[in-house]
Amino acid sequence: MKTKDLELYLNDLLQVPRYKDYCPNGWQVQGRPEVEHIATGVTASLALVEAAIEAGADAILVHHGYFWKNEDARVIGQKHARLKRLLGADVNLLAYHLPLDDHPEFGNNAQLGLQLGFTPTGRFGDGQLGWTGTLPQSMPLAALAAHVGGVLNREPLAIGDPEQMIRTVGWCTGGAQGYFDAAVAAGVDAYLSGEVSEQTTHLARESGVAYLAAGHHATERYGIQSLGEHLAQQFGLRHTFIDIPNPV
Repeated sequence: MKTKDLELYLNDLLQVPRYKDYCPNGWQVQGRPEVEHIATGVTASLALVEAAIEAGADAILVHHGYFWKNEDARVIGQKHARLKRLLGADVNLLAYHLPLDDHPEFGNNAQLGLQLGFTPTGRFGDGQLGWTGTLPQSMPLAALAAHVGGVLNREPLAIGDPEQMIRTVGWCTGGAQGYFDAAVAAGVDAYLSGEVSEQTTHLARESGVAYLAAGHHATERYGIQSLGEHLAQQFGLRHTFIDIPNPV
């Protein structure tokens, strides 16, 4: 399919105009006009770009792209290296940040909940980006942390009493530790996100709501995969998910 048609389809599917974001969503770097093979990944690092080019991709679709608000606008250093490699290989880059977080089917939060077996019950927080849900059955925090670690292949940092029983959960992928207050207000037993801050520990202890920091990268691998699989089925494209290891 034509690259421009791919962008138009994704912009409509993910309802891009709804979001005031920290970066441009959509087609960020122009490459070849036709796409047959799309590579997906979490972040458009140089390692991902190199791997996608090696795999023969015509376009790379990511959650974390380029040109973030307040970043240095000059094309030097690592920005130069990444753009030079993309442009030299004539490979397109498309990126979707908040629109991908929020999508009810292909979004990071929707897909993480599906992977972890959470049953969604509602939304909370700024823009209603946070999700609430229930576990299949009540379990101690230690058991929930072990379950999360097993699914994500990354042990989470769990803050709270290991024996505390958890039935209701809130979650928001990536760097959403700032939503913890809203999760507490939503009345959940535990909140899961990707990252953690110093003040998170105090809020967890004082509120009695457990906190799990499961990794920014680890919690955001599933949305982009499901979106790539959807495109492959919808348009007959070849899809390759490339996971560049990241401990954060």
